[in-house]
Amino acid sequence: MIIIMEPHVTKESKEFKILMEYLERFPHLKVKVLESKGVTRSLLEVHLIGEDYMVSSHEIESLPGVERAVRVTSKYRLIGRHGELDEIGFEYKGLKFDQHSFHLFVGLCAVDTYENAEAIFKALKENGISCARMGAYKPRTSPYDFQGWGKKCLPWLFELAGKYDIKIIVMEVLAGRHIEEIKQSLEEAGNPCGVILQIGTRNAQNFELLKEVGRQKEFPVLYKRGYGLTLEESLNAAEYIASEGNTKIIFCLRGVRTHLGDPHRNLVDFAHVPVVKRLTRLPVCIDPSHPIGSRAEDPDGIKDIYHATAQGVIAGANAVLVEFHPAPEKALCDGPQAIPIEELPLYLKYVNKVRETYLELKKMVQEAK
Repeated sequence: MIIIMEPHVTKESKEFKILMEYLERFPHLKVKVLESKGVTRSLLEVHLIGEDYMVSSHEIESLPGVERAVRVTSKYRLIGRHGELDEIGFEYKGLKFDQHSFHLFVGLCAVDTYENAEAIFKALKENGISCARMGAYKPRTSPYDFQGWGKKCLPWLFELAGKYDIKIIVMEVLAGRHIEEIKQSLEEAGNPCGVILQIGTRNAQNFELLKEVGRQKEFPVLYKRGYGLTLEESLNAAEYIASEGNTKIIFCLRGVRTHLGDPHRNLVDFAHVPVVKRLTRLPVCIDPSHPIGSRAEDPDGIKDIYHATAQGVIAGANAVLVEFHPAPEKALCDGPQAIPIEELPLYLKYVNKVRETYLELKKMVQEAK
């Protein structure tokens, strides 16, 4: 059961203390209190973990300060909607992230040179984009492939971000020490931007890493669905992050591994965008670069990555994580799927047009009800 307190109630309120006294009748239940400051409201939730069938929802809801009590059926209790709960989202570096917002994270799969990172940031600023993706730590299939520059590139990467007014960088982490390295480098650079920690598909069930990014509250987390996991398994993995206290999570769909997707790299799973929004309270991101894996075009001259992006955006995606590179043919990581940076204005026009269509369709359906 999840007990939602009224907006004015805090842990210091008389109403909260009355509820805690009531719950002492059920010593077998574990009580977990979650406080979150969302975009639309601050929220105080009391989670009852264990066999709670003997707890009366009617009695709970009759207590002062209780807004409602919701029975939980899914295991991802903190991130789930459970058929009744509203999404609340979060705010970071002045930007809102919820199931109504829309952002683009554009940049390098792996930071290879200072010049390429600067070229990306410069293009983003010129096109009014304030969020980027930059991989400093890069897991690769082969131990002999380029693994990223790690903490060595962080000082000048953050310096460049400040120079070009980049507000947020999405950056993958592979171990707990990477979180500390990022934090230290940001502080030494004067905190010129924010960082969203990315959990890549290879670490989608690295539960110790998930708990580590969940224990820290400074950085939001972008969790990528595991390429070989069911949606249910990935949602439960994202719950590991929330269970440690960090509910500032973006759930990212990036395609699933199956030869049924050939000749694409993975099978596009963006039809799950509305499913994730229905099942959880999380904003949903799409990564069209990894499932497609190339810059192949259709007979009309439109790249498959553009088409895949449109599939996710028209389904209601709240963010797009996409790879661009100043010279894809020279990229040290995933060059074949990176879009040349000179195409950025065209890509933005394409994406914005699809987003406008989604909003028009959404309005049309809502007015028809």
